[in-house]
Amino acid sequence: MARILVVDDDQGMRDYLEIMLSREGYDVDTASGGKEALTLSRKRKFDLVITDLKMSGMDGVDLIKSLKEVSPESMTILITGYASGETAVAAMKEGAYDYLEKNFEPNDLKILVKGALSKKGASEEDAQFIKDVKSSISFGRMTGKSKGMLKVYSLVKKMAETAANVLVLGESGTGKELVARAIHENSSRKDGPFVPINCGGIPENLLESELFGYMKGSFTGAYADKAGLFEIAHTGTIFLDEIGELSSLLQVKLLRVVQEKTFRRIGGARDISVDVRIISATNQNLEERVKSGDFREDLFYRLNVIPVEVPPLRERKEDIPLLVDHFIEKYSREYNKEIKKISPYAMGLLTQYPFPGNVRELENIIERSVALETTNIILPENLEMAAAGGAAFPSADDIEIPEEGIDLNEEVATFERDLMKKALQKTGGSKTKAAKLLKVSLDSLRYRFDKLGMTEKD
Repeated sequence: MARILVVDDDQGMRDYLEIMLSREGYDVDTASGGKEALTLSRKRKFDLVITDLKMSGMDGVDLIKSLKEVSPESMTILITGYASGETAVAAMKEGAYDYLEKNFEPNDLKILVKGALSKKGASEEDAQFIKDVKSSISFGRMTGKSKGMLKVYSLVKKMAETAANVLVLGESGTGKELVARAIHENSSRKDGPFVPINCGGIPENLLESELFGYMKGSFTGAYADKAGLFEIAHTGTIFLDEIGELSSLLQVKLLRVVQEKTFRRIGGARDISVDVRIISATNQNLEERVKSGDFREDLFYRLNVIPVEVPPLRERKEDIPLLVDHFIEKYSREYNKEIKKISPYAMGLLTQYPFPGNVRELENIIERSVALETTNIILPENLEMAAAGGAAFPSADDIEIPEEGIDLNEEVATFERDLMKKALQKTGGSKTKAAKLLKVSLDSLRYRFDKLGMTEKD
């Protein structure tokens, strides 16, 4: 039975809501104000708190804010006779599930209550995990706090102690190997080897010998026995990246290893048994390849016991600032630089960029920027993004202003300088043509060049 707390300084409204919700089967308590509600919440955990907005002492928005500290697991709904867009935004920012005007229809509230409790139930397990890792921005070697990445962290934690095979799905550059490493490092096999191999990066005739090894004299150049990667991975984990690139012959041989945990070296006469967990990854749609007959159905289901999908970077843009900070720190240390941050304008460009190459592309952009930067802050001119059209100048909504503030003149000047450089590049260095492109007079363009210390000649 869900526990609900109704908070209102109007006793008539409290009684009405208590009776209505009790008839729906809920366990209902009431409070006449915010302070009483907080006291009750410290003594008893409520699944849902329904609060009026205008109350003496503490209003509903302040109560919702305080409940995050006292009872963070409680969902909240705001009810008010003073409806406004600003009130809704303020309530939502503080974590309210939704809000209703006081002249609501009873059925509207019932639907809202069911929705809030359903969301709480669905998210409770993940919320506990997030609490366990203290809302960490990283897990293993992965970085991100987006909903998509938190789901990946939660799934990794659950599957780490199982022996089941895992198939990691995602576009190129999303960090599928990092997921595999996190599974290995959080499992009972963590003291064993983690052996990665890119199945798409090795010719078929060499891949078989890499995976299974060979015996001396089994082919030209086999001057000594060699252990394959499955032997090397014994008691640990083998990570088969780009599994969709395996030939039909190797799919058959891999199926035997998956089913029986045994194989033979090339040229060998005896079976070798191994204790290996197999994690595979692909950026292909293997189900479609199974339907077309290009990938064995029995192998697909053996490998895809637990699927994990890694979201592309364009679907978790809130992670970009965290990743940028991580890569700045990493490459500042590697290149012996003192770069500590990125300009808000440059960050705005990154958050608008679609990142077809995902996290790998972002890392390359930041590494190059750190290598080329001569100041202690990454500026837009040192960002190089390859997608057609590049990134547009961000709106104010895209720019985060840090606590220490920003230099507005510097940000605007940087943007202005970038546009003039691009115009000059487009016109082959002609200021006259560049001025026409930018819709300013030639004298105005020259003045701006002088003001910004630019020395390009017409």
